[in-house]
Amino acid sequence: ATALMIAHGLTSSMLFCLANSNYERTHSRTMILARGLQTLLPLMAAWWLLASLTNLALPPSINLIGELFVVMSSFSWSNITIILMGANITITALYSLYMLITTQRGKYTHHINSIKPSFTR
Repeated sequence: ATALMIAHGLTSSMLFCLANSNYERTHSRTMILARGLQTLLPLMAAWWLLASLTNLALPPSINLIGELFVVMSSFSWSNITIILMGANITITALYSLYMLITTQRGKYTHHINSIKPSFTR
């Protein structure tokens, strides 16, 4: 559980920092209005991809280790947790991918055209 808490702290901090960077550039907290930032801000798109993949608990991340420990200990506690953990992991994966696609891919909205490309924060 400690590994998952540390991983959550690092991953959520990275996602909140990226959401704030989106807000600073688009002046909107709506993710759908931030579509198409990948072509204007390629470095930030790479960080969004890294944060989303870390949130998905892919193999090189500490999230995977933490989730495996929690899942293994939960299975010995109760059999119903298999269904609950599977649903939780699926919802988290779907939301992470949705967040990545909505903020980085797609066509620009009308107010995105005024953003100049940037390679730093």
